[in-house]
Formats: sequence, structure tokens, C-alpha cells
Amino acid sequence: MYIVTLLADPKSANLERVAVESLRDAWAGGDVRWLNPGVAAEFPIEAIPANRWAVWEGMQALGLDLVVQPEAGRRKQMLLADMDSTMIQQECIDELADVAGVGERVKEITARAMNGELDFEGALTERVGLLRGLPESVITQVIEERITFMPGGHDLLRTMKANGAYCALVSGGFTAFTGFVAETLGFDENRANILMIEDGKLTGVPSRPILGREAKVQALIEISERLGLAHDAVMAVGDGANDLGMLNLAGAGVALHAKPSVAAQCDIRINHGDLSALLYIQGYAVEEFA
Repeated sequence: MYIVTLLADPKSANLERVAVESLRDAWAGGDVRWLNPGVAAEFPIEAIPANRWAVWEGMQALGLDLVVQPEAGRRKQMLLADMDSTMIQQECIDELADVAGVGERVKEITARAMNGELDFEGALTERVGLLRGLPESVITQVIEERITFMPGGHDLLRTMKANGAYCALVSGGFTAFTGFVAETLGFDENRANILMIEDGKLTGVPSRPILGREAKVQALIEISERLGLAHDAVMAVGDGANDLGMLNLAGAGVALHAKPSVAAQCDIRINHGDLSALLYIQGYAVEEFA
């Protein structure tokens, strides 16, 4: 059996009963279960319909997300999450660069790297180089004045942890930020690159080895093995090209508000919902949120 989940942005809550029931009828599905009125609903089907992606496109035009996945094992025991533009709404290096006065140049490099147009390691090295000489205090300034959390993140962490899941934050960004995000949201561990500092200023040289796509894959392999979990028990979420390795390896790889070239390579694409969508697709109703 498979489960079809329809999702709306919780702010708009525009998921209507007629849309859910019309699709259920067209796909000969079972009883509809509302996970959150106006926001999320699901129903079972026996096979993946041939017109799945055509229907997905139609739902996107209505401001809705559509996910089809196997019913068995969809409630995961581990969450592996990217940070920038995933658990938080910013790209930390872009915010540092903005303070340094080189924001537009760095944002351009970031966008191309996340879209897979540039080598991640080379792009990170170039961007960090543009931050040379910034005072160390700018890190605290960015955290306090510019970082905002992606909606639904607190619900996601609290609920998965309350149900026994292990949560790891793995970023191509920097430990100066992942430490703050992990502590605030309740991640069990975090991995990222280190911003090198000498005499109270950023050196403009990244630490080696640089944590990128392969390091995220390795994190999934190492942590799941340490916990005795199969890869199928892992949900991974990210938005950039350097996340694709872990998204494809995990049992559920979620492209969250991802670059089009990234989303096209993932079966679970959340473009309208927030991080609470990751709970709904596991079958959690809003009443079960911790």
C-alpha cells in the first residue's frame, strides 16, 4: 500500500475537502484522514498512479504539495537535516558577506553552488576568502540580528525526539552557527565547517577538510550505523545540490523549497508547506505534535 498526502502552507490553510476527495476518487483511494484541517490530509492507494507527476504539477498550481510514498516504515527513527535555507531561513555566509559589504558577490556564488553549477568546495573557499579581516564579533551580530528559524522546525524536532528519533544537523556552513541552531532546536549533534579566526578576525581561509556533499553522505552512514539503523529509517531534508547525496540515500529524502534542479531529483518535494510537512508525511496528526 501507498499513502498519498496533500499539504498546504499552514499560513494559507487552503487545502479544501473537494480537492482531497476528488483526487481520492480519481485514484480509487481509501478513506481520507485529516491530519490538520485546511493544511494536511492523507489517504491510501494500492499502486502509484501513472499520472502522478502530472497531478503533482496541477496541485503545485493550486499552491499545494503532493507526496506519494510507501505506507510501510514511513515514520522515521532518525532526522538528518541541512541548516541554511532549511532549518533557518537564511544562508549564513551570505549574511556575513552582507555585513562585510560583499553581499551581492557572495550571494551570486552561493546560488550557483546550491544549484549545482559550481564545485561546492571551490565556491566555499572563494566565499570565505571574501570575508577576510571581518571581526569575530560579526558572528554574534548575525546570529542575534539576522537569523530566523524556518516555521515548523521546533514542532519537527520536539515531536520526532518525543517519539524516539535521533536528530543530527549536518551543514556545509559553519559550526559557529550550527552550534546555536542545534542547541536552540534540540538536535542531538551537529557537524559543519570551521571559520578560522586569528587575533579576533576571520582569516579568510576555510578549515580542511571541507564538509560538503560527501561528508553529508558519510554522516548519514556513520550515524545510522552507530545507532543500528537501516538507511530506510532515516529522513533527510535539504535544499541544495550538496544535499542530494544524503537525500537519495535516506529512506525519505525531502527537497524543501529546493532549487528546481535539486527538487527534480527527489520524489518528496515540499514547495508550499513548512517543516511541519515532514511530520504530516510521516502520518503525525497535529494533535500528536509534541
